[in-house]
Amino acid sequence: MTPWAALVAACAGVAAAGLVGSQATPAAWPVRFVDVAREAGLTHPITYGDASRKRFIIETNGCGVAMIDLDDDGWVDLVTLNGTQLEPGGRRDRAWPPGQAPRIRVYRNVRGRFVDATASAGLDRVGWASSVCAGDADGDGRVDLFLTAFGRNALYRNLGAGRFEDVTAKAGLATGRDRWGSGCSLLDVDRDGDLDLFVANYLSLDLATAAEPGQGPNCTWKGLPVNCGPKGLATDTNLLYRNNGDGTFTDVSIASGIAKVTGRYSMTAAAADLDGDGWVDIYVATDSTAAILYRNNHDGTFTDVALPSGAAYNELGAPQAGMGVALGDVDGDGALDMLKTHFADDIPALYRNRGRGLFEDIATQAGLGVQNRFVQWGAGLSDLDNDGWMDVFYVTGNVYPEIEAALPQYPHRSPRIVFRNVGGGRFVDVTAASGPGVTTPQSSRGAAFGDIDQDGDVDALVMNMNAPPSLLRNESRSGHHWLRVRLEGTRSNRQGIGATVLVTSGGRTQARAVLSQTSYYSVDDLRPSFGLGDATVADRIEVRWPAGGVDVMTGVAANRTVTVREASR
Repeated sequence: MTPWAALVAACAGVAAAGLVGSQATPAAWPVRFVDVAREAGLTHPITYGDASRKRFIIETNGCGVAMIDLDDDGWVDLVTLNGTQLEPGGRRDRAWPPGQAPRIRVYRNVRGRFVDATASAGLDRVGWASSVCAGDADGDGRVDLFLTAFGRNALYRNLGAGRFEDVTAKAGLATGRDRWGSGCSLLDVDRDGDLDLFVANYLSLDLATAAEPGQGPNCTWKGLPVNCGPKGLATDTNLLYRNNGDGTFTDVSIASGIAKVTGRYSMTAAAADLDGDGWVDIYVATDSTAAILYRNNHDGTFTDVALPSGAAYNELGAPQAGMGVALGDVDGDGALDMLKTHFADDIPALYRNRGRGLFEDIATQAGLGVQNRFVQWGAGLSDLDNDGWMDVFYVTGNVYPEIEAALPQYPHRSPRIVFRNVGGGRFVDVTAASGPGVTTPQSSRGAAFGDIDQDGDVDALVMNMNAPPSLLRNESRSGHHWLRVRLEGTRSNRQGIGATVLVTSGGRTQARAVLSQTSYYSVDDLRPSFGLGDATVADRIEVRWPAGGVDVMTGVAANRTVTVREASR
């Protein structure tokens, strides 16, 4: 055991002490993650700035990944975004030799075996990619991709057969100037069946005039010179585009009230019905500022209700450096709770949904406060052992690789963190017991969750800075049952993005949302997965569609993917 693994094990043991019975001990945890990226052919590194020193904030944030069925064959494919580098000592993007520029990569899943389909995919962009969100933007039934970046964003239409076409200009989404696009989500704002588009912007940055590390009040960390920001840099506004139903979009940022919210460093954007009124809202993690919760007013406009809802700050009323967002039902009450990740010396926020649009941060009382050393990024609320309770998984990595020599307690590369949900609103740290795919340190950013091998448990794809991605296969030995729900919209969008799915089994109801973006700048499998524990049948599946209807199925056998088709009304 490495010294780092030993430390993690000691922390996990302390966290487990005093919790309920043997179920809470790491030895009883049946989940083990193994990194199978190399054997799957995911060997190309993801380049994002200089590996050993970050002069400017643009080099620090990294990018997202996607685990999504692009060809509708029932197997999740993989998409990894990429960045670039600056010229040595300069402020311009590096000019790469022919064929050597970092690429956005697509890996097609052929019944559990991955094939690099990058050359034919058509996702040909070089630059500072940020995030990816997914949805059928043109109503042809295929999942399209929208990518944000420092520079210009892009909408890629899915042509089928693993091929994409850049339709940004045709769709009316080309911008007149470069911006730092961050989070995004395709969502049905007005319940007309078309997916509209929300785009967040992180901040305004001009590399030509940006200050060097240490040259300003917001350019040091713990007394050491580091890249400047985000504090002290100019904020930007978020955007909303209405889908015109003909493959084009209209900017309604001002009329909708989206652009009215200012003074935020916006990052990941997750869109779901968070207050249970049947209309899709938008939650935005923001760096070093109050989070945003855009409530859908049912008339094409939004109001930021993060502060009165309780989801703007942590339990102490302080702003946090929001990075990633995960939605799920951690207490089995049928409502969507929210996990938000933050910077080093802080802990994630876990907002329990109290109903009627109100949230309460229960992170400390839930046990998540035992880990606070690492910068937290991509996150998931997934039932990793299929026992019927959603667990916590998040990836970490410091943004200042150069400080590790002076402050070894803040390593650039650090483990993934796993908390087991033991029921009763409590979690126990089981990181050390979760296998080498978790304990092996990396500096990670985006993370996506889905089942790569159709064995019923949740696996993970992780972006690593200046290294190949990790593909973490879940080798669970729980023996529990599961159910995956595939939606087929008719009045709603085809994949049911924005829907809330509730599964009742064993006397408890679990809720999940179908999200265009989640985690950190990433996309999970659009078919939500539910652990059923020892139950072999789900008593009830209820789908609350984004267009407003509700469909119900009863007596559904476990251990399979079931399709729910939206009833035509």
